[in-house]
Amino acid sequence: MERKFSKFLIYLVLILGAIIMLLPFFWMFTSAFKTTQEINRFPPDMFPSHISLNNFQRAFAMAPFAKYFVNSVIVMVCSVGLTTFTSILAAFAFSRLRFPGRNAIFSSLVALMMIPFEMLIITNYTTIVDLGLWDTLPALILPFTSSIFYTYILRNFFDSVSDSLYWSARIDGSSNWRYLWKVMVPMARPSLTTIILLNALASWNSFMWPMYVISSDANRTLPWGLQVFTTEAGSYPELLMAASTVVVVPVIILFLFARKYIVRGVARGGLKG
Repeated sequence: MERKFSKFLIYLVLILGAIIMLLPFFWMFTSAFKTTQEINRFPPDMFPSHISLNNFQRAFAMAPFAKYFVNSVIVMVCSVGLTTFTSILAAFAFSRLRFPGRNAIFSSLVALMMIPFEMLIITNYTTIVDLGLWDTLPALILPFTSSIFYTYILRNFFDSVSDSLYWSARIDGSSNWRYLWKVMVPMARPSLTTIILLNALASWNSFMWPMYVISSDANRTLPWGLQVFTTEAGSYPELLMAASTVVVVPVIILFLFARKYIVRGVARGGLKG
């Protein structure tokens, strides 16, 4: 009985925590379909009187969210592709290639993970301006073409692969490049899936950096466009909820379908042997 009661308390706390976490999203989704009178009513109504896409149509008419969506997709795809490619090459180099100072260089790079991105904003901003990329989509991609964290995950996975496999391929005449893409990359699919998903989520939700380097409507992404829309439609909370739903729904769908791959890849990439 004591064990069952303890288990009941654990599940009760978890359920209450889940309700508290999901309540803001539930309110946002339902408010996106409410009228101005319904969303300002007190006590508030939990559900709209009828389902209508009028708020979404008005929000898209007031701001080019379709353009913001396309920009976010372009930036996400380019960032994910470049980061994954550079992470694979760096992880293979630190895992299989033997060169002087390999461990010292890798340890120094891992130590840089302790430096928050906010401390690098001024340097990155100056670089983007000097390159003439300010207020362009490449400015949102260039600073995120590599990642020490993703390299660390892949390197640990590559280290878990037996050296005998590598030397067998080399004896058969395989080059390092062919061995990497024909053997190591297919074996690292769980870790690569995790890297792609985490990078996609981070790129989609990026807000601070676009706020510094993007000013025109044509180059805004969804999070930054939503912030500007907040000031322009501050007296229309139902439109804000509709616009927020457009931003949040793709991330939620991606996370629901990919959560087990994220956990599996991180756990597998963080262990050796």
